[in-house]
Amino acid sequence: MVLKNATILVVDDDADVLTALRLLLKPLVKDVVIEKNPNNINSHIERNAIDVVILDMNFSGLVNTGNEGIFWLNKIRKLKPEISVILMTAYADIDLAIKGLKEGASDFLMKPWKNEKIIETITTILRNKKANTAKQDNFKSSNIEIIGDSDVMNDVFVKLKKVAPTDANVLILGENGTGKDLIARALHDNSNRKDKPFIKVDVGALTSSLFESELFGYKKGAFTDAREDRKGRFEAANGGTLFLDEIGNITLGQQVRLLTVLQNRQVTPLGSNEPIPIDIRLICATNVDPKVLADEKKFRKDLIYRINTVDIIIPPLRERGTDITELSHHFVALYAEKYNKTSFSFDSGFISKLKKHDFPGNVRELQYVLERAVIMTDGIILKPEDLVFSSIERSPTSKNIETTSLNLDDIEKNAILTVLEKHKGNVSKSAKELGITRAALYRRLDKYEL
Repeated sequence: MVLKNATILVVDDDADVLTALRLLLKPLVKDVVIEKNPNNINSHIERNAIDVVILDMNFSGLVNTGNEGIFWLNKIRKLKPEISVILMTAYADIDLAIKGLKEGASDFLMKPWKNEKIIETITTILRNKKANTAKQDNFKSSNIEIIGDSDVMNDVFVKLKKVAPTDANVLILGENGTGKDLIARALHDNSNRKDKPFIKVDVGALTSSLFESELFGYKKGAFTDAREDRKGRFEAANGGTLFLDEIGNITLGQQVRLLTVLQNRQVTPLGSNEPIPIDIRLICATNVDPKVLADEKKFRKDLIYRINTVDIIIPPLRERGTDITELSHHFVALYAEKYNKTSFSFDSGFISKLKKHDFPGNVRELQYVLERAVIMTDGIILKPEDLVFSSIERSPTSKNIETTSLNLDDIEKNAILTVLEKHKGNVSKSAKELGITRAALYRRLDKYEL
């Protein structure tokens, strides 16, 4: 637990507050230092390795405007910017607390506080520090922020650290929305090829006619619309990394063409007899169950061996424990800035409601849920009622309607669910495949409460 090695400084002129916080935190952390006089803050942070300061915004004997807290916040930030500061304030001083966030405070808490909220806030701050330090150690050249401190994500980070500097081909496995593209980018950014191109192709979306022209390129006149020479993605990625997303969805014929290129390390553009040597690091990703990839009727075993020198399995969000809290703070801060809103704090039930949801859409679903909450809320404290979960996403553990049912409503509902899942919730594509209009599909979604 990140709390056990932490030293907390509590600064408040109310002896009861100091006693209460010391009793609360002492069993959880390495040390709790308490101080009534803010003038002694400097000596405390010089003598002790303070991780977090809990700072009151008003002190007796001064003008109670809350500006005392801002003053001491700035002092701490100037002396030791790595120390996190949590402001303690009454409800009437929320505007000043928000000003404190802009001045560099990590968070604020209102009096009277809830014990679980204080512990959660400190834990999140310390976990973010630890995760950022780990990322600096493991991925110093990466501009991608991969958030997580759960055991399963730390296992992923360890594997990334070992694999990234090599030229090994990597197969990334995971459900939709788990962040496979972020992992691919992190592998490239921390490889010896980081200054060379990173080219991503969603091969699962390529038709048979586009597969070869997009990947291998073509010469002018190779087909009707080929008005000029064009490099394929393999050639464009030469010297760098080629990321083939949704590799599990390509046909057996496409697999043969891909295997030939990987074996010979050269491509021959359409309309040409001249092979072009290629030097790429290959990363592939798929949400297809590994059992399907092991079925030779659907995927060639020799191709699997080529693309899968190392596999990295990205865990679904429901298996990542406390990462959901860290991710929530990250996305809320991101969207607050994007939509020019003030900083938000969380009601105690907000995170609890998130943790109870199984997030079949994984991190991507969490991201959209929090974006909507930031947009729609009128306050500065996010509450459970601000969370609205999509009816389109279905839990991977939930069972389909019995396909043996001959009830027409059951058959129609099952067909809609199957097509929506196939098209990842895209209503336009789903309606087209079902042979109905978008409006008709929306009416059926409402009818079946999907």
